[in-house]
Amino acid sequence: MGLQQLELRNVRRFSHYLLQPDPDAVTVLLSSNGTGKTTILEAVYALATAGSFRTSAASDMITTNATLAEVHGVVMNDHRRVGIDLTLTRGARNVTKKMLVNGQRPRSRADLAAALPITIFTPEGVDMVRHGPDQRRAFLTTLITDVDLTSGEVVERFERTLRQRNALLRALRGVVPQGAERDELAVWTSDFVAASENLVAKRQRIVKEAAPLVQSYYEELAREGSQVGVRYEESWTGELGSALTRALGDDVHRGYTTLGPHRDDIVISLNGRDARRQASQGEQRCLALALRLAGHELVIQHRNVQPLLLLDDIFSELDPRRSDRLLSLLPVGQTLVTTASPLPSGLAAAAIVDVTKELT
Repeated sequence: MGLQQLELRNVRRFSHYLLQPDPDAVTVLLSSNGTGKTTILEAVYALATAGSFRTSAASDMITTNATLAEVHGVVMNDHRRVGIDLTLTRGARNVTKKMLVNGQRPRSRADLAAALPITIFTPEGVDMVRHGPDQRRAFLTTLITDVDLTSGEVVERFERTLRQRNALLRALRGVVPQGAERDELAVWTSDFVAASENLVAKRQRIVKEAAPLVQSYYEELAREGSQVGVRYEESWTGELGSALTRALGDDVHRGYTTLGPHRDDIVISLNGRDARRQASQGEQRCLALALRLAGHELVIQHRNVQPLLLLDDIFSELDPRRSDRLLSLLPVGQTLVTTASPLPSGLAAAAIVDVTKELT
């Protein structure tokens, strides 16, 4: 498995860009800051997830004054050629996104995970532990889908029922429902509970599997005998259905669902201390790296595939010792690295690409 070709058209600063990375080793994108290195990794990430790790607004990816942006990738998957295409079209009010895998619309995000599993390390991702729960939930969503392709439908069903329940709550305009509206809300609440239970079960299972791996990787990165705790924390107590009944007044007042998997978190501790608030910056970064490495390992264990590694200027955030330790833990396989500075001595690149020379 490997990305053979990446082509961008009207994506941020690139009117056109073509990259053919080494399929089995490290390709380094080397140039000064602001030249578009991260955009290339963003494009790869978009092919694998239909999203961006830099922005929630798809319009940000389209070149200024352009109405159409395209990303095309060619992946070899078990000796089978797979083409992945993303098209972003700017309209008067919004941006239309179209994904194709071998010319067919993916049924769920699992189709993308099957074609191009990835593990990404970014400066923001390294700070995943000390940031809010959004990043940790996004990490879980990508991980459970990459590990178990059937999870894609579970995630899609949950997101769909959440949208429907929230739409109904907004339509109530703060008035407690009666009659037909109450019955409709009851139906969506029942569907939401069922979808939530399936999603939480998968999240809890993967967190339980990841916990010992996080402990092991943290010990290797930090070279200390600290005890790492990783557990899933629900945003409610007791049964979800009962909790939603108790929260109905608040949900109606606010116009959205205040409890559920979309509000849950991963609680990470170090020697019994809350790592988000009480760990040092260096400890937090080691924990975040350990989480990413654990996730990468789980994909290998469950699917016997090597996810593509994306390292976006990660070494600028780490001291030389942690950089060397991270390199020693990275698995062999296709890797894309961006950097504006000299590489760590332990990183052997099969190809070095000067992005500015390819910029058109």
